[in-house]
Amino acid sequence: MSSRISRSRKQAKKALHMTIMVVGASGTGRTTFVNTLVEQPILTHRSQSLLTDPENPHSPLDPNLVQQAAHRAHEDNGIRITPHNVELEEDGTRIALTIVDTPGFGDGLDNDHCFSEISSYLERQYDDILAEESRIKRNPRFRDNRVHALLYFIAPTGHSLRELDIELMRRLSPRVNVIPVVGKADSLTPTELRKFKKRIMEDIDYYGIPVYNFPYDLEEDDEDTIADNSELRALMPFAIVGSEEEIIINGEPIRGRRYPWGVVEVDNPQHSDFSRLRSALLQSHLTDLKEITHDFLYENYRTEKLSRSVTNGDPDSSMLPEDMANQSVRLKEEQLRREEEKLREIELKVQREIQLKRQELLAKEDSLKVLEARLAAQSPNTSRDGLM
Repeated sequence: MSSRISRSRKQAKKALHMTIMVVGASGTGRTTFVNTLVEQPILTHRSQSLLTDPENPHSPLDPNLVQQAAHRAHEDNGIRITPHNVELEEDGTRIALTIVDTPGFGDGLDNDHCFSEISSYLERQYDDILAEESRIKRNPRFRDNRVHALLYFIAPTGHSLRELDIELMRRLSPRVNVIPVVGKADSLTPTELRKFKKRIMEDIDYYGIPVYNFPYDLEEDDEDTIADNSELRALMPFAIVGSEEEIIINGEPIRGRRYPWGVVEVDNPQHSDFSRLRSALLQSHLTDLKEITHDFLYENYRTEKLSRSVTNGDPDSSMLPEDMANQSVRLKEEQLRREEEKLREIELKVQREIQLKRQELLAKEDSLKVLEARLAAQSPNTSRDGLM
């Protein structure tokens, strides 16, 4: 009983790991959203480096730095994929959250390399898991860095999806749970925003992009789950307003943005979908996102990877999904068989070493017995010589 309580306490101390990637062109509100999500400035705004005091967001721009930046504006620095770790607590549960930022996405004329860089990063995390699973003795400190959700920030143009948006979601959906969001949604009127969101979902359906749509089963799930997921599905793409500053309304500090026509409150569901998205990511759908990543997305990648290794990467060697699944099972069984053989070899080696040690001990015991017998035989003679 005490050991069971001890185990439960250890589980309570462990933090849940969650990894979220944020992708979007400059100016779509990606940085502000992340800092609002974790309630601390873990990402730096690009304009901060141009301020006279980078620590003070209200300080004026430095003219020299602005001029230098203007001279470098034509340079294509490419995409940079940078993970940031932060620990949060949600309803008593510790969450070790990793935010993977992608500055530089969409800034160049040719963004094909951006797709490749992000896709390669996602697949490297899967490769790390695949390699760890193949080890006989696994690393107890190994950390799963697979990305469980990718938030794609769509510019609030008010029109429809751009080719860049369609291509990214289409390419990455097989590798990660893609959730589309409209960044800086307060730049559109409510009517414009509703029409824009509708056009985005129509484009997603038209191009057959399998985004994460908060799935539910009418036969197996309870009414509350179905209602909650239906509501979240109806909100897609999430209209996001972020703010890293608080404003005072009726004497209370509220995260929001003040405009001549009024105030947009970040955490007000009537003004922004931020609170619903945050709750889904870090509470209600955290487990589901992780399970889909492992049971579906990773398993599909593992099957493809192992099948390519069998066909030696021949693109003409086509296999049916059933054959790929069977091949994956056979490869897994073969891998387990090899591991069992290695374990048996190790066991036999240990047994041989134990046997050798035992024989050495028996030989030493025999030697000691011979010495004891000699000493016993000599002791009477020694006694008589002493008497004479």
